Amino acid sequence: MSLPVATSSPAPVGSGIFMIVALLVISILVLLLLRHYLPLRSTPVFLSFPVFLALALPASVVLLVPVDLTSSTKGNEPSSGIWLPKRVMLVSWRIAYWLTFVMTWVILPLLGEYVDSGYRTLKDRILYSLRSNGRYQLIVLGSGIAGLVYVSIQNGFDFTSIKALVMALAYFWGLALAIYLMGHGLVAIPRTLIRNANPGNKLRRLQARAPRIYDRLTDSMADLEDLEFQVSQLRKRKTGVPHDLQEWIDELVDMTSIPESRLRASASANDSRSSVPSIITTRYLADITRRLGRARHQNARFTNSWERLVQDAADTQSIIDSSASKRLEFSLPSFRSSPNTSRTFTTPTVRYYIHVHILPVARLILAGFFSLASACVVWSEIVKSFAPRVSIVTLSVVHNPTKSEPIGFLGQVTSAAWIFYMCSAAFVGISDARVWGNRALVPRNTYSESACWYAGQIAKLTVPLSYNFLTFLPQDIQKKTTFYHFLGRLINLTPLGKGFDYAFPIFILIPVCATLFNLYGRVKRWFDFGLLEDEDENVTLNDSGFGVGGWREGRELIERELSGPGSLGLSSQTAPLVYGRTASAPSSGPTIRVPPAERSRTQRQGPTGRPTPTTRIPTVAPEEDEEDENFFQSFVHRVRNTFETASTPQWFRGDNVSIQRPRWLGGQEPEGNTTTGLGRWFGGRPAEGQVRI
Repeated sequence: MSLPVATSSPAPVGSGIFMIVALLVISILVLLLLRHYLPLRSTPVFLSFPVFLALALPASVVLLVPVDLTSSTKGNEPSSGIWLPKRVMLVSWRIAYWLTFVMTWVILPLLGEYVDSGYRTLKDRILYSLRSNGRYQLIVLGSGIAGLVYVSIQNGFDFTSIKALVMALAYFWGLALAIYLMGHGLVAIPRTLIRNANPGNKLRRLQARAPRIYDRLTDSMADLEDLEFQVSQLRKRKTGVPHDLQEWIDELVDMTSIPESRLRASASANDSRSSVPSIITTRYLADITRRLGRARHQNARFTNSWERLVQDAADTQSIIDSSASKRLEFSLPSFRSSPNTSRTFTTPTVRYYIHVHILPVARLILAGFFSLASACVVWSEIVKSFAPRVSIVTLSVVHNPTKSEPIGFLGQVTSAAWIFYMCSAAFVGISDARVWGNRALVPRNTYSESACWYAGQIAKLTVPLSYNFLTFLPQDIQKKTTFYHFLGRLINLTPLGKGFDYAFPIFILIPVCATLFNLYGRVKRWFDFGLLEDEDENVTLNDSGFGVGGWREGRELIERELSGPGSLGLSSQTAPLVYGRTASAPSSGPTIRVPPAERSRTQRQGPTGRPTPTTRIPTVAPEEDEEDENFFQSFVHRVRNTFETASTPQWFRGDNVSIQRPRWLGGQEPEGNTTTGLGRWFGGRPAEGQVRI
């Protein structure tokens, strides 16, 4: 079926100027977004330009859908909306879709692995990227072959069938991921506004999150220090390697940031863990480079998360404390080098009324508005297959579905707002999920592979969500659009594709109910595996707050960071009076807060334990333990110390040679063979107690 092209209508000059200005505004906003997350001056062009296209093209899709609706429904009558000739719309959809498709499925996956390869030469990077994406591409190819067989049986084997297969498979995979993420975001957006409306509850949740973020930060610091120490050991061995590998090692040394004094102090503790192989190869150096880059990114990620949490906690505490004086003065944490100039435009009294009276009410109003919007989207997903004219989204765009009237400018604005909200909900789901590994967006310090991955996800989700919005509208309006003739017609080419397109979005009820009724928290309690990055329902918000990871421990961690040069070395100046405490004198080095229940166990850790008492654990007076503990904690401590100090019986350790095992249990093994039967099943001799799988 060919797309009819109208050439009788005059060229809309005003609409053309509007589209050019809109595209320029989108480009500027995308550049500002890239500048916020990436250091543009040091980012190579081969990375920044594809990421820019992967963000700008989906944003233009959000603009094209409303223009397409007006262009296809106006007929020969004048319209108050923005419209373009159908030939221009078709070319625009072809450019936007196929560039987005290539970016999503080819360029960005290869580019992400290319910048994360760790190799120096172009050939080695390309080969590593191809190998890393090989399994992914084979899965895609296998799915394509299976789909091609089905499409060929239904419609024959021709170019249209192949094109329909490629576009439909990309759409179905993107729609499945988008529906799940959007379902989570539709609940998370209003719920976050409601939680932040009460400063007291917000502060308690920040305090409850502090131990988890702090532990991740200390772990990332320890991992980075181990890798940097391994690089320092590698520098001592570079004399016997080729010249090109020596230059590579020098580049690795330039990437490290640990002072020489700390390297000498931690040499004995890290020597047993960070051993350099006898033969240094290119593959080994690439692995060290890759791990070092990831460790630096992870450290920057949790450092930024910790700083933002401390800043939010300090601001929230200032808001709570301002109720007595009716004046709001935000304190400046010690790691902030300069005050926030945006707060100096208002007086303390005006600032108090804004943050105490206006913003909480505004958050509640917005939460109610977005809750209604989320309910409308869910309702439209449910009823679109059998009653699209009762869809609230449809009624807001097409005011009279029974009459064939052109969609005006107000309908265009409404449709763009719906698409933007649906995409925003999906992107909130991406940021909240914790199944993406080490990928995260860090202001001005985002890892290159993470930038490619996030840009690819945005490009992958926008087109399916935009067409999914188009399916909310009645059939007569939907089938007139250029978007339907370009994409929807090929999706509905087979009965399976048409049924999936209309039936699958009903499954949005699963992530909505899972987020609304906190099924993620129950999964974590049952399987000890979390699915969300910020599981506020699972944090310890009980009235006592005692125990490891409770809000009392988080409050103490935040107080220590705000009352001096921070336990992580993030600050260099003393902080003003915050949380009711005066600033303490700067310490000579970084310290780590060890919870009372863990101090005795941590102090006994050997050279391989983390953290070590000689370099990272501060001296804590025993009186603090007694003050922080209640009766139940003290009892638990004594029971734990009893079991930990008791020696293990010899028969339980398994080193009693007097007990003979039967032959079927391996009692006559040679003395040199210490491999257990379970170890042989998983790869032979275990290394340092770890099973190789």
